[in-house]
Amino acid sequence: MTLSTTIPGVGRRARRARAVGAGVTALAAAATGVALAAPATAEPAPDPDLGPNVVFIDDSWSVDQINTYLASINDEAEFSQDRHAVFFEPGVYGDASGEDDPATATGIVNAEVGYYTAIAGLGAQPDDVLINGALSVQPVVSCPNNPWSCQDPGSLTRFWRSLSNVAVNPIQRPVDEDVTRPFPAGITDPHQLRFAVSQAAPLRRVDIQGDLTVFGRFGEYASGGYLANSRVSGRLVTGSQQQWYTRNSEVGTWDGGVWNMVFSGVEGAPATDFGPKPDGTTGSKTTLDTTPLSREAPFLFRDGEDLAVFVPNARTETRGVDWSTDADAGQKLSLDTFFVAHEGDSAAEINAALATGKNLLLTPGVYHLDEAIRVENPDTVVLGLGYASLAPTSGSAALEIGDVAGVKVAGITVDAGPVESDVLVRVGPADAHVADAADPTTLTDVFVRIGGPWVGRATTSIEVNSDHVLMDHIWAWRGDHGAGIGWDQNTGDHGVVVNGDDVTATGLFVEHYQKNQTIWNGERGRTVFYQSEIPYDPPSQAAFMDGDRKGFASYRVGDHVRRHDAVGLGVYSFFNQGVDVRVASGIQTPVRAGVTFRSMTSVFLNGSGGIEHVVNDTGAPAVGSFASPQVVAYPTDLPAELDEQVRAGRRGPEEGRHHEDGGDEPLPDVPAQDLLAGRRAAERADEQGAEQRQEDDRLDEPEEHGRTGRARRASARGRGRCRCRARTRRGRGAASVRRRVPGAGRRRWG
Repeated sequence: MTLSTTIPGVGRRARRARAVGAGVTALAAAATGVALAAPATAEPAPDPDLGPNVVFIDDSWSVDQINTYLASINDEAEFSQDRHAVFFEPGVYGDASGEDDPATATGIVNAEVGYYTAIAGLGAQPDDVLINGALSVQPVVSCPNNPWSCQDPGSLTRFWRSLSNVAVNPIQRPVDEDVTRPFPAGITDPHQLRFAVSQAAPLRRVDIQGDLTVFGRFGEYASGGYLANSRVSGRLVTGSQQQWYTRNSEVGTWDGGVWNMVFSGVEGAPATDFGPKPDGTTGSKTTLDTTPLSREAPFLFRDGEDLAVFVPNARTETRGVDWSTDADAGQKLSLDTFFVAHEGDSAAEINAALATGKNLLLTPGVYHLDEAIRVENPDTVVLGLGYASLAPTSGSAALEIGDVAGVKVAGITVDAGPVESDVLVRVGPADAHVADAADPTTLTDVFVRIGGPWVGRATTSIEVNSDHVLMDHIWAWRGDHGAGIGWDQNTGDHGVVVNGDDVTATGLFVEHYQKNQTIWNGERGRTVFYQSEIPYDPPSQAAFMDGDRKGFASYRVGDHVRRHDAVGLGVYSFFNQGVDVRVASGIQTPVRAGVTFRSMTSVFLNGSGGIEHVVNDTGAPAVGSFASPQVVAYPTDLPAELDEQVRAGRRGPEEGRHHEDGGDEPLPDVPAQDLLAGRRAAERADEQGAEQRQEDDRLDEPEEHGRTGRARRASARGRGRCRCRARTRRGRGAASVRRRVPGAGRRRWG
């Protein structure tokens, strides 16, 4: 039962920690050896039962009690099955008097955020919860006596943790064993918070009232990262981060980063400098003035006395933060509208509740599922707390969304099971046709793993068949370390396959799959920021061939696609089996006016072999030793009149040239020799050109026997019109393959 008390000086009731008296005190004492006096109990409040892995902190907790409890949960193992959600009730926590000299500061909230821990405020605004102190993340300390000599793994394994909906006045000091190290990792400059993370560790809706650094004190390797709808009043320092995506935020100044730093809709963002610079160096920054499509994550908050979920609206061409919870910013949903699931609930129980029209709140835990969770009602919200994990056990999907619009899924992880799944997360059936551009189905902070906790197998991690879908911060990961890792053990072909039209991805991380990491078959797709490592472990070149093409490109746009736009892409290699394995290019795409890429790089991290070109036949090799070649734009020398058509094509169907029946007006194909003179792409275009263009134009006619252009394109893809087609694996029949697939040592983990 959740307890409540009165916050002094506030004049309203606030909820406190669940089972504070016995449960939390016993847990903290067992973990730390420190006996705590429990805060005084009070009258029960009618909050729903969110289970033993959710803790509410209010100002009846002393700073010592807060720090001791957080210390008791920050040492989970990387593949632990424990999950934690910690909520701070509105209020001020900690003493700000030592802010100018953290070394002598006392009375501050000061703790590290560990694996599978989500810490959030319950205010309607981030500033409703003010933390004087630090909720921080440090790198792994491998060499305490000379940390500058041990850059690896650093922060490369700092995954699966988050901080949201709080304001932080940064006052950071070392904690736990770090205090006694000769060179503590937790020391920062005054007014600076360290959150040195890699993938699946978002900062959302935070107000950092000072500086934020996202890499280690001694420059340790890091592979993040994601910051959205947040304000950093001082300096945002990305330092050794290989890549980082910042969306719809405000920063005072920015500094650092290595290969691929992308900003969209960010006040104070640096100017784009990606590519060669006048001084002979290369830039790594790409800045978009606005984000083309965004929807902030749903979140739990205190609406008066009651807990509620706020679901923000989708918005287009946005810039800066938006912390409003007004009616015109989104929808408030009472927890009465949710089925509150607990670890141990079956898929049948969850599906029965969803069928009645309930939303779904997944409390922290691992849900072993003998069938998929099925969402069949439009506008359903599925919200996970504390890295709630879905784990299919019998080869089903973990989550299937029906042919409906406006579904919001946020804050879940998915672990493939030992019985191979065809797909783990499916958005819409193969013949999906229901969609709403104003209310797109949205996947937010959805993280999928194949291997790591155990042997896992899944052909495709995420498949999007519906139109008008937004994916915001996705990490699809075929594990490269942990349990059940091996070329023939944790098997997975593709991380993300997009078959729907008008799908947007902002912050897409896809790694280590055994064929194309990402396949994009839908029209008018958009990606803002892409990070990918191709698999480490192909045992030979023969095991990693796409027909007669060396290796599988990470980012593959279908040959039939006429409009696609992607910006800020990095594809990296680290073949670690001691054999020379090559990938022809990190990105593979048709060459035509409506398909455009900007700010691309491929990187040789370590090992052997590498990537021969950045995109198609363009870009220098990253083979055999460290290299990070760049391509600023592709195609490169687009004629001016066709560039105008590309911009028209990027406008949505409401603004661009679009037939009333929903078919696309065809953009002319541009002869490859006009775009990429002298390159092998021209030779392929000559060989394929006329027949391909005739088929494309036929498919784009307004109608054919009552079918729209999109229906004919889908039919053609189903007939295998694309140049290269997914091959079945391990003897599966073709009918089971639903994907319409088109014809100096840094990172070692993740």
